[in-house]
Amino acid sequence: MLSPEIARIRSFKVIPALPTPLQPLMDIAYNLWWTWHPEAVELFVRLDRTLWHETNHNPVKLLGTVSQQQLDTFAKDENFLNCLNRVCANLQRHLNRVPWLATTDHDPGPWSVGYFCAEFGLTECLPIYSGGLGCLAGDHLKAAGETGLPMVGVGLLYRHGYFQQYLNTDGWQQEYMPDLDFENLPIHRVRGKDRRQIRVSLQMANRTVHIALWRVIVGRISLYLLDTNLPDNDEQDRSITGQLYGGDMELRIKQEIVLGIGGVRALEAIGIRPDVCHMNEGHSAFLALERIRRLIDEFDLSFDEAREQAAASHVFTTHTPVPAGIDRFPPDMVQQYFKNYVGLLRLDMEGLLALGRENVSNRAEFFSMAVLAIRTCSGANGVSRLHGRISRKMWHQIWPNLPEHEVPVVHVTNGVHARSWLSGDLMHLLDRYLGNHWQTNPMDHEVWAAVNEVPDEELWRVHERRRQRLIAWSRRQLRRQLENRGSNELDIRAACDNLSPSALTIGFARRFATYKRGTLFLRDPQRLHRMLMDSQRPVQFLVAGKSHPADGGGKDLIRQIARFAHECEAGYKIVFLENYDIHVARYLVQGCDVWLNNPRRGMEASGTSGMKAAINGVLNCSIRDGWWDEIYDTAVGWSIGRGEEYATHEMADDLESKALYELLENQILPLFYQRDGHGVPRQWVARMKRCISVLAPLYNTNRMVQEYTERLYLPALHRARLLRQDRLKGSIELAHCKDRLRRAWPKLSIEQVSEPPESPIGVNETVLVTVVVHLGELAADEVQVQIYSGSVDNDGGLIDGQSSDLIHREDLGEGRHRFQGSVQSIASGRHGYAVRIVPGGEIFDQICEPGLILWEGVPSHLPGGNPTRQDDMADPVTAESE
Repeated sequence: MLSPEIARIRSFKVIPALPTPLQPLMDIAYNLWWTWHPEAVELFVRLDRTLWHETNHNPVKLLGTVSQQQLDTFAKDENFLNCLNRVCANLQRHLNRVPWLATTDHDPGPWSVGYFCAEFGLTECLPIYSGGLGCLAGDHLKAAGETGLPMVGVGLLYRHGYFQQYLNTDGWQQEYMPDLDFENLPIHRVRGKDRRQIRVSLQMANRTVHIALWRVIVGRISLYLLDTNLPDNDEQDRSITGQLYGGDMELRIKQEIVLGIGGVRALEAIGIRPDVCHMNEGHSAFLALERIRRLIDEFDLSFDEAREQAAASHVFTTHTPVPAGIDRFPPDMVQQYFKNYVGLLRLDMEGLLALGRENVSNRAEFFSMAVLAIRTCSGANGVSRLHGRISRKMWHQIWPNLPEHEVPVVHVTNGVHARSWLSGDLMHLLDRYLGNHWQTNPMDHEVWAAVNEVPDEELWRVHERRRQRLIAWSRRQLRRQLENRGSNELDIRAACDNLSPSALTIGFARRFATYKRGTLFLRDPQRLHRMLMDSQRPVQFLVAGKSHPADGGGKDLIRQIARFAHECEAGYKIVFLENYDIHVARYLVQGCDVWLNNPRRGMEASGTSGMKAAINGVLNCSIRDGWWDEIYDTAVGWSIGRGEEYATHEMADDLESKALYELLENQILPLFYQRDGHGVPRQWVARMKRCISVLAPLYNTNRMVQEYTERLYLPALHRARLLRQDRLKGSIELAHCKDRLRRAWPKLSIEQVSEPPESPIGVNETVLVTVVVHLGELAADEVQVQIYSGSVDNDGGLIDGQSSDLIHREDLGEGRHRFQGSVQSIASGRHGYAVRIVPGGEIFDQICEPGLILWEGVPSHLPGGNPTRQDDMADPVTAESE
């Protein structure tokens, strides 16, 4: 190879020479709309099936590689051209669909959402994803395009993508890094009017880093990817976008600076200023700082004034149920990379570091990207109902003295893009019995109810065909894996032949982290061996997944499975499929009979792989975690345990593995093999139908995107617009109002609260509550005095508490005010109430401001606090910890 260091190399691009009738193929190839339309995929498969697989399903590469003779032949094939025209017409219909919001009464007019994420899983030939987070982000964009949401995505273009996996002869995971050929991927350089690729730059410590822009078209959505692998950059900066989740902590902070700060600048360079920015996980949280900086420059604001405006338009989604999973950086590293930036925020370094601390006064605390996101967002959410509860508990310290259930973190349960994961056979079957409305409106429960009209025999025949296809593919994969490990032909043939196309097939495929307990089904080898050797009710396991290169524990789980499969007499019925990606996942979720998921409860934020299986009629057998906790019903699958908590991990593993064996032996296997005279397992098929008809309309990304829009995007948009009026008058007023409240808060007190009646009262009767408070220099309309009422437990605590506002009745003079309200008893038992003061006034709009809450009997200080602007006082951290 001749390197650029030896000689100057002038490059040019070569594109496929398509005959005129086939020119539309190029437009289809560069729009990832084809990834969820089988008829579009079939066009490329027909050109050259072998080449389609060899290019890892890359239509751009295929069109540039297929022989000219082949192209000329298809250019004269009327049948092929008719299919091409139909696909082009379908693509055009997608591009011209009326946006969902335009059909509602809450269409906000022109607006846009910027969706920032460190990874996007759109298709296997663009491997810039590692797992569930990336696939979720890719599905989010696809659904946004289908609903017509005005969204633009921002991510990083990794030169090596995510690592590729294979196992050595001992079963130990090995990694290698492909070098992605950007010119032969379905991506475009973003060019300016001068036809040069658009670039932006930023300061990284003491260096300037240049960033090039690329574009991926996903239906109606544009995804912009940032690339630092440029000759103008230092070698260490060229590698910033080298690998997804590779390198050390320092590389991670550089990647996140490029994603957040560089991403905002990239959109600005092409004329896009999103009205709302969505941080999908904390990796992109630095975008908040850049948007604050721009407001400071444009309107000459203080940090707090600009932050109110920026935060109003930010949404943060956390996918992590444990603090250890959050990116956190040591203070000195943040200082190193932001020493030249912090002054642009009109903030000192301590003020910046405090933005990333749960306890702003603890100077030793690491800088958390999730905390930065929370402190600079108006809306935050978890990704399932259970994960929402866990997130509120995890971040409770940021809102001290606020009841946990009132912590402002909601939940929007994840979904999957149905047409990206449904098998083609099942899609055709649904088209016949449901029409095409399930595709255009996948949330319509009535449409999906028609699944019950599908004859059992037809659904079962489709499912058996998918399992047979899965097993045939798995045999090919197993053969290749064994050949690469040097196995002899007899052993290879025996191993492949022992995979049965008719046996109950259980799939377990996910990232191999230790909490996901990939070896739980191996815990009792003898019991498992008996099941695997049962010739009357055969069962087999297909396992796949990657462990992070630095995760030795995860790698050891893979090794244990591989060793068991190699050494156990019945181990040939357990196959580990290497290099788990979208392609492998698609085969598994479409062809397995049961989808197994057994993480430690509370550790799986959502679990979208189970959703992908469910919409294909694959029955879930799972721990009550993530999405399964909120939907589990015996009619759609099985639950391993009932959501119990155990004293130790060892106890949990022991009891839950036994519960899994019990389900397999006594419920799952008998039900699967209970066949009628036609060979159809009627009760199993009934569960499949129930699974599809109930779960498909609920757990799809179209529902998810609409829920994000209604619960988070539109409220953020309306609030940002309100604060932005009259040159950010509302934002400035809110910042000064908060400052005034913080200074006045220590002087507030609750002086008198009327006692409840000593004698019992009847259900639905009310208790009048009168409260006298001292507000100091604050006016009565600047605060809200509230009753917090609920049931009283045996320890005297309030449970299921709800707040209600008291009415201001009288100004008593000298800062004292009387408020009054009532508590209604709606059920018998012991009830109680507490009184508190929180910020009030129209401008707050139910905002929970950290530290600004005063309960009767609790000193009015500011624990936890909130970072303040530099010009408030000489030592902002000291002021916050008073």
